[in-house]
Amino acid sequence: MTFRIDEESDVPPFEQVKHQVIEGVRSGHLPAGAKLPTVRHLADELGLAANTVARAYRELEHAEIIETRGRNGSYVAASGDASTRQVQLAAAAFAELVRELGADPALALDLVAAALRGAQE
Repeated sequence: MTFRIDEESDVPPFEQVKHQVIEGVRSGHLPAGAKLPTVRHLADELGLAANTVARAYRELEHAEIIETRGRNGSYVAASGDASTRQVQLAAAAFAELVRELGADPALALDLVAAALRGAQE
């Protein structure tokens, strides 16, 4: 996902970053488990002070939209009830494995669909 700052906007830059992350989560461009750019990297990319991006991330973390995993960085948090959160986390882990293996995403989805059909029978 690409972040942009509208310098002509009356909306403060930290709010613009925050809203873009929220919209990315809502639209599915930032699924649960997606890694966000580091504060320093995003600040450099957008021409902002690191504290500006850090404030956006803190507010997103407080709202439980993202989670910070220490030195590992910030990630989109799972949301919803407990079972939905577990499914989101499992899906994120599976997607990462598919990418690491270089597997065909369409085939991976077909395999999941077949596994789910088998589980329902």
